[in-house]
Amino acid sequence: MAQATLKGHHLAEALDRYDAELTTPDMVILEMDATDKLDASKQLARKLYDAGRISDLDGFLEHVNAREHQLATGLPGGVGLPHARSEFVSRTSIAVGIAKYGKALDFGAADGPANVVLLIATPASSFSDHLEVLATLARSLSKESFRDSLRRAYDAEVIAELINSSLVFFDH
Repeated sequence: MAQATLKGHHLAEALDRYDAELTTPDMVILEMDATDKLDASKQLARKLYDAGRISDLDGFLEHVNAREHQLATGLPGGVGLPHARSEFVSRTSIAVGIAKYGKALDFGAADGPANVVLLIATPASSFSDHLEVLATLARSLSKESFRDSLRRAYDAEVIAELINSSLVFFDH
């Protein structure tokens, strides 16, 4: 009996993890007006905190900012990809900001500022998950059509769906 309960618990836990969306409309900021990349990360981290995905806003931001100081996280095509693994993250999550017109942010990309910003948060223990999400997102974001779809969506539901569907093969 105990074995069956234990198996059922593991199965339920696995299903919960699989069904957990990486982002939701509540984690999307349309018309984001940020003063700089740190402010953008703070606004996006607040969305993750409000959604219960991170437990300590300031602690998580310290990790994001430390990572940002190590190496620029700007990608070609106007994308900022700040990210951190942190013990304050309960499960892998992505917050998305679409910069307000004229409010692009310097994330250090050679081709200029970013108007699409994706903040990736992964638990400290999930090193392979972190790399897999980064790699999968970078592949999607390297396609101009995908970046344009994010910019043109003007709808948090559509943006969340685009991000989640781009990671459909990532077994989260």
